[in-house]
Amino acid sequence: MRKFVPLLVVLALLVSPTLTFAQGGGDHPLAGQTIDMAILGIGGWIPSSLAVDLATSQFAPYALENYGYTVNFTFQEAPFSNLFQKAATSLATGSQEFNIIVSDSQWLGALAEPGWIVNISDLIASGHPEFDIEWFDPVVSQAYQYYPDGSDTIWGLPETGDVVVLYVNKEMLLNPDERAAFSAEYGWELPATYEDWYDIDFDQFEQIAAFFTRPEEDLYGTAMQYSKEYDFMTMFLYPFMFSMGGDIWDPATGDVYGILNSDVNAAAMEVNRRWLNYQPPGALNYGIPDVVDVFTQDKVFSGFQWAAMGAGMIPPGTEDKYMVVVPPGYRMEDGSVRRIYSIGGQPWVINAFNDEAHMRVALDFLTWWYLPETQLAFAEGGGNPATAAAMNAEGFEDINVWNRAYKDMLTEQTARDFWHEPTYSEMLAIQQEGWTAYASGQVNDAMNTLNWIACQQQEILYDAGRTTTDAPAECENINLE
Repeated sequence: MRKFVPLLVVLALLVSPTLTFAQGGGDHPLAGQTIDMAILGIGGWIPSSLAVDLATSQFAPYALENYGYTVNFTFQEAPFSNLFQKAATSLATGSQEFNIIVSDSQWLGALAEPGWIVNISDLIASGHPEFDIEWFDPVVSQAYQYYPDGSDTIWGLPETGDVVVLYVNKEMLLNPDERAAFSAEYGWELPATYEDWYDIDFDQFEQIAAFFTRPEEDLYGTAMQYSKEYDFMTMFLYPFMFSMGGDIWDPATGDVYGILNSDVNAAAMEVNRRWLNYQPPGALNYGIPDVVDVFTQDKVFSGFQWAAMGAGMIPPGTEDKYMVVVPPGYRMEDGSVRRIYSIGGQPWVINAFNDEAHMRVALDFLTWWYLPETQLAFAEGGGNPATAAAMNAEGFEDINVWNRAYKDMLTEQTARDFWHEPTYSEMLAIQQEGWTAYASGQVNDAMNTLNWIACQQQEILYDAGRTTTDAPAECENINLE
């Protein structure tokens, strides 16, 4: 019966006469009280820590002045790979240990199905239109709000948007000697402006990366993530697959087999592995901080990295040294370049077990979070808001070096999320194992690797009742080898 308790609690809060009175402009029901709030977020992740800093430095005085209550925030954290387990272990007991949680978007199904988090659609329908927000692009809702995939039921509110962008050492790029040498070797000009990068495809970028790869100088052309930890390899292989025209599953049927294991995706894996030739030794183990390290130490010409890591990739005082551009894509027959990259970012989710006081502060805080001035303060601190009001504000692109590329990549045409399924962690672990095995050379047949992953994922979804299609009989003879 426990899974129904959160919904009853939320409904009781929503029809509470006290809350209705407060929303109508009367005295706040918590006036004079002190409330301690706990936020669970991602360790070492700038958007999570920045949000809590703003909660303490700006929302707390705002709440005291406007609502008459004192609020104290604490921040607990865990790395990406452990955060879901930490949240789930607490929520499974019906605890309000964490009142608000920064969730990865893929966890929405796993958190929603047991009734652990508040249904935001119900919240909006019952008298909270302030959470019916205009976002910069429909992909924001698709990635950070909806579950099941293809529905319009909202469970999350975007805490930070995020996309993959390309960080480039501008001093190397614009060096006249380097430009002349590149032109002499390859017969075309290195891109010079932001606009030039729109037309750079995978083949051209590979030439750029090869040109700047000089092991004798401890310099390499680029860096991206290949680590087996969490989703690091996945998020930086998907762009090759998506951009080249591949897909990963059918969310309507829950089918993976026959979609993931395609010739296009096998070719994408081959390109992704070949690009290790232009990356530093040890790149097979690279995660987020490793790309930061080699880029800021000038050991690579460029780095594929999250826009959310801009403040780490471009330390204060070095803004003129670097530029941030759209990453390369796949050249189409009509000459255009298709770039579709993994979308990152995280939504806020609200603990459905919050008591009335903590639920009210959570709603007050999130209402404040989406005020235009708060969203711009978040941007000025290095965060990536996702509201239309903030991202379309005059001067937004000039706040941070990466903001223009962030805007260009945060669209339905350029960013894509993957499954929000409750079986997310099992499915992810399988492909991380397979794809890192191929990237490292432990196995060398890309299609067989895809077959093995697709078989395993189809079986996981079938066993969980998420699809009516079982893995085909041939899967019994497919091994990762």
